[in-house]
Amino acid sequence: MSDPAISLASGGVRRTEDIALDLMKFIALTTGYGKLQTGAGFSGKPPAQTNEEYAESLLRLYGRCLEIVEKQGP
Repeated sequence: MSDPAISLASGGVRRTEDIALDLMKFIALTTGYGKLQTGAGFSGKPPAQTNEEYAESLLRLYGRCLEIVEKQGP
């Protein structure tokens, strides 16, 4: 039987892509990953990050999460 940590309530097994997406969301929301971090006032105003750059950073994070989940295996 599969690992209970990745089983659904209905008894099915979650896909690695779904697990990686949940992991990416958790990391991005809890750490602010990919968002522009502003300093405490003395460093000047940093350049604004575009939506495309933000999306690219999230896609890179998803790729890293997927690699990790796939390495763990069933």
